[in-house]
Amino acid sequence: MRKFIVYSFFIAVLFFSCSNPETNEAKVKDTEIILEESVLVDSILSRGKLIAVTDYGITSYFIYRGQPLGYQFEMLNQLCLYLGVQLDLRLEEDLEKSMSMLNSGEVDIIAMGLTVTNQRKQKFDFTDPILTTRQVLVQRKPDGFQKMRTLDEIESHLIRNPMDLAGKTIYIQRGTIYKDQLQNLANSIADSIYIIEDQRITNKLIEAVAKGEIDFTVADEHLALVNRRQYHNIDIKTPISFPQKISWAARKGETQLIDTINYWLQGFKKDLKFRLIYNKYFLNKRVSSIANSTYNSHAGNKLSPYDEIFKKYAPIIGWDWRLIASMSYQESQFKPNARSWVGAYGLMQLMPAVFKEYGIDTTATPDEQIYAGIQHLKYKTRQIPEEISDSLERIKFTLAAYNSGIGHILDARRLTEKYGKNPNVWKNNVEEFVLKLSDKKYYTDPVVYYGYARGVETVDFVNEVMYRFEQYKTMIKE
Repeated sequence: MRKFIVYSFFIAVLFFSCSNPETNEAKVKDTEIILEESVLVDSILSRGKLIAVTDYGITSYFIYRGQPLGYQFEMLNQLCLYLGVQLDLRLEEDLEKSMSMLNSGEVDIIAMGLTVTNQRKQKFDFTDPILTTRQVLVQRKPDGFQKMRTLDEIESHLIRNPMDLAGKTIYIQRGTIYKDQLQNLANSIADSIYIIEDQRITNKLIEAVAKGEIDFTVADEHLALVNRRQYHNIDIKTPISFPQKISWAARKGETQLIDTINYWLQGFKKDLKFRLIYNKYFLNKRVSSIANSTYNSHAGNKLSPYDEIFKKYAPIIGWDWRLIASMSYQESQFKPNARSWVGAYGLMQLMPAVFKEYGIDTTATPDEQIYAGIQHLKYKTRQIPEEISDSLERIKFTLAAYNSGIGHILDARRLTEKYGKNPNVWKNNVEEFVLKLSDKKYYTDPVVYYGYARGVETVDFVNEVMYRFEQYKTMIKE
């Protein structure tokens, strides 16, 4: 429909330019701009993925018990469902680097808590608000506040009047608008406020206030509210700005992408899913326990109760333990009693025959399950032809064979070679013919020995395990 509008406009320009030659050049330029604006959306749809950048934290992106979560992450996923594309999420703590990634075309949008200002609107195009918030002062309650008898006693130790910020030192995340806000406030009170721009993200600065490492920082109120559930000794009741819009940003001139997102937002904000996502991160009291959990990547640097077992047995196959953890999460969501409809069981979803081969059954401990699973992975690796010499490619082929069996993967390799593509490369080569194994034209081909296969499940398995592994590497230390 959008392309029809563009082409219709182009015809109209030609018609009017014939009757008014003096306006021809201007109208053709307008048409070129509209046509250029469609390029990014068309590119997103044709490549099948939206590339976005966000930062770490409970409201943006984090991993809890192996599962990616976060307000921005879930909102982006809903947008991708609407567009019919996959989400390719990049993580960056430095806001200025994120802006550089956007301007260079490395990402399509910035999906963070970006406050919309006139200065930023000169550099970027913004969507309708994802949230509305204001900036607040984050300060520490007095020591022993729990034992103080009255609220007034606590209040006497806290800053409520902006005039009292005179001479104070406030740490803020580098690249945020908080600096401008504090400079305007300093000008209003005709005194000095000492501002230190820090490389740490706002979540980490709030943590530093709670631990007594610094006295003050500034945060958007919605972010501060979530952190207050984690750090009970911080106070966030002192506003330093009026309500402001929090939006996603695109490169200047990408109006079609902005219009597309806004059209989706207008409908999605009326949907129950939007309220559920908002409540999950900003109103649900359970977010406090999640934020403090050992298995929250933002707080505890652990994926599961089985991390040490993954680490212990990973050398058997020579893989990064986080890759094996990603595969286990894909198979069972770290549930040792998980059972599939075909009878696969446990953390690594092994079939009964495989369990028997390693001398165990469904009473096996998580340690025994993971050991058997990694041994089975090693067996699958030996089945991969030696011509596939690249280590990363061998991992992808091994994952595919683990999911669907080596026979179907060898069938797909033969089809790949028959149709003139590279049988030793997974992406856009063998994976293409794994998908085609559900098409009678291909699974009845003479070079196919093992017949029909639900290739989409195998391709999704490989893609999701590898994508999650990249996120795990970013978020979880070795």
